[in-house]
Amino acid sequence: MPLKKFRGAIAGAALVCLSAALSFGVYAQSVHLDPLRVQAYTQPGDTPEEFLPTKRMAAAVIPAAQVNLGAWVAEKAAVPLGGALQVGAQRMSSTTATPQALGEMLPWQRSANGGWVAAVSVTSENAYGLRLGVVVEQLPGSALLRVYTQRNRDAVFEIAGQRVLQILQANAAAGDVSAEGRTWWTPDSGGDEVTLEIELPPGTSTDTLRLSIPQVMHVYENLSLPLEDEQAITAKINESGYCNLDATCYDNYSTQRNAVARMLFVKDGYGYLCTGTLINDRNSTATPYFITANHCISSQTVASTLQTSWFYRSPSCDARTLSASYRVLRNGATLLYTSDNPDSTLLRLNDTPPAGAVFAGWDAGTRSAGQSVVGVHHPRGDLQKISFGAVRGLNNCIPADAGSYLCGASSSGYYYNVGWSQGTTEPGSSGSGLFFDGRLTGTLSNGSATCSTTAGSDNYARFDIVYPALKQWLEAGSAGTPGGGTGGSRTAVYRFYNVQTGAHFYTNSAAERDYVIATLPAFQYENVAFYAYPVQQAGLSAVYRFYNTGTGAHFYTISTAERDYVNVTLPAFQYEGPTWYAQSAAGGSAMPVYRFYNSQTGAHFYTVSAAERDFVISTLPAFMYENVAYYVWTSQ
Repeated sequence: MPLKKFRGAIAGAALVCLSAALSFGVYAQSVHLDPLRVQAYTQPGDTPEEFLPTKRMAAAVIPAAQVNLGAWVAEKAAVPLGGALQVGAQRMSSTTATPQALGEMLPWQRSANGGWVAAVSVTSENAYGLRLGVVVEQLPGSALLRVYTQRNRDAVFEIAGQRVLQILQANAAAGDVSAEGRTWWTPDSGGDEVTLEIELPPGTSTDTLRLSIPQVMHVYENLSLPLEDEQAITAKINESGYCNLDATCYDNYSTQRNAVARMLFVKDGYGYLCTGTLINDRNSTATPYFITANHCISSQTVASTLQTSWFYRSPSCDARTLSASYRVLRNGATLLYTSDNPDSTLLRLNDTPPAGAVFAGWDAGTRSAGQSVVGVHHPRGDLQKISFGAVRGLNNCIPADAGSYLCGASSSGYYYNVGWSQGTTEPGSSGSGLFFDGRLTGTLSNGSATCSTTAGSDNYARFDIVYPALKQWLEAGSAGTPGGGTGGSRTAVYRFYNVQTGAHFYTNSAAERDYVIATLPAFQYENVAFYAYPVQQAGLSAVYRFYNTGTGAHFYTISTAERDYVNVTLPAFQYEGPTWYAQSAAGGSAMPVYRFYNSQTGAHFYTVSAAERDFVISTLPAFMYENVAYYVWTSQ
């Protein structure tokens, strides 16, 4: 019974870590004395990540159905999105446009564990990257989706079907039930070919999968190097070292640059780049709040496509090469707040920011003309740059067409008008942070600054104006919206599927998760199932964990009466104590956990996905639906 034994072994360490965390929490709160300012917080090096380097499940190469879209001869159709930089356009794929067409094309074969596996390879000539728009009609939660290129099969991004369903459920909850809202966009491939591999677990029929790929986003700009027109500017004026300042050269701003990420997202099939900033909350809960511009991302469906690149800069001053320490997060974000005036959006990333990333401090005070400010951004998607300037005054900006703004001076304007003495901004810088005294004080909306226009200026949405709308998250005692508990941050609950028994296992311990991955190959890792609290708090109840010595499955219940019943009447169930804390009733932002009983194996199954619940009810008659077990959260 390895899971129970290991759980006991880590209990003491967990208590030590909890004690340290509580001590740090006291310190963090003691230094937050100014009600309008918050200091920065750095992600610790031992922070668990959800997406881990995957093990190749099959030793043999999986043959893939081939889809070649040929050379793209169309013009780079411009679909303006304010200061966002367009880097890709959609191509239609008629051969994979319907579930029937894709289903007939997939060459299914038996997987190593007795399930089914198939792959499709899509090529669009001369692309610098591809993202597949996968429309999900029906997807088993325990399916595994893998994205890689044929030239580098070991660099695999793997995600469980249930995690994809969570992303799409957020779109539906925000009101988008269209085909676009049901589309999962694969990560950028970085080349002109991408392979989507699908593995179904034992006992799952290929008929239960209904996917299609009607469109592909063709990246036509090289996102790893300066873009062609930036190189042309360099050749023309030979002053790129002055105009665009390498952020790596300014170590005094290392805190700010580690909070800034390059953004790649998809809207209506077109690809765009912007810049955003990770920001701290009052209690340094490490909730990944991420601020950018509304004209970049203004809907949940677009937020779900977000891919962020961290430490995307040169390894040394003016090296003009990409640092080997850069990281990419591919799992989208949750839209919390957005407004076109002032031009601002607050997201919560669905991924854990990498170790060393900084949650930027912020300042909700008002800036005055003449105060020095700094901008950190990714102009034209390039390696990170830094600009130095000063506030010239205030502007009012009126939203116009396609994310553009009409601006003019106003003593009560919602925007800081900033002029640069060194550096500039360009398309792709949109949404980036403006820093005063090291803290974020605005986000880039629009402007006229260029390398050749020294009189130009930029307009930043004032953080002090946006702050009242963001207080419910940034000042909350916990991660999330009001009603989500008080104090402390949530922890991920990880999900596994035992391909031998068909039972699922859940743990909120990253150490136990890693132990299972390393030592129990029958357990298929399925990412984060949901989020709960690791310690007791007001309004929360314990979820109790049992181990069935007869079947090897685990059972979880929030009911103390059921806990006592199992303890008294079912001796095969060994009680392992409280494992996490959740709500016993609906409220706030908590989502229901649906519970099933497998009448063939005696095991229970839990899912937070309504789509997976419906899939189980309609296709797995042995699973008896037992209604809602308790209420948890789908984000940190």
